[in-house]
Amino acid sequence: MPESNTVPDPTGVLPRTFFDRPVLEVAPDLLGRLIVHDTPDGAVTARLTEVEAYDGPNDPGSHAFRGRSKRNGTMFGPPGHVYVYFTYGMHYCMNLVCGPPGMPTGILLRAAEIVDGLDVARKRRPAAKNDRDLARGPARLVEALAVTRSDDGADICGTGPLLILHGDPPTKDHIRTGPRVGLRDAPDFPWRFWIDADATVSTYRPHVPKRRTG
Repeated sequence: MPESNTVPDPTGVLPRTFFDRPVLEVAPDLLGRLIVHDTPDGAVTARLTEVEAYDGPNDPGSHAFRGRSKRNGTMFGPPGHVYVYFTYGMHYCMNLVCGPPGMPTGILLRAAEIVDGLDVARKRRPAAKNDRDLARGPARLVEALAVTRSDDGADICGTGPLLILHGDPPTKDHIRTGPRVGLRDAPDFPWRFWIDADATVSTYRPHVPKRRTG
């Protein structure tokens, strides 16, 4: 039987097997994929341009490095689900869980380009100076998509309102890698991946220790 040359439907949902792989394989493969969230006030679709990998017990920078907690429980579940957490007392961020159940690895969605639902995203992000900044940064991306802690555990491989689609991944020569942003622990792990020269990629900032005063 001849080999199939069928190209995946870019609007099709990524299967769970896509996420049931080592985190450092899944992370760069997420670039160019589409994330869509359909809510009562409208649907927004974003093309992922920057992500960061977190390797659970092998990664001091991971929320799961010291084991399971009420906050990070979703990371220990099956692949293809969303882990949403609150940070700095003001923002939500979202990760996609990958690897086998019990192995808490995940991928932070750092930045994206809004490709559909621009008017909805603009209403949600009135502080954005331009469309490039609508989802440029993990908290901004979550705000543009209207993802909250209530979405923690959502199945992105099913039929729900929050899904990951095949999209149009870049070729390997257009993918760059480097240290993750703002980490105190394991700051030099080159586990951030982004599409080269894409305007929506966030600005790299290393962790800056707080100085004691007085």
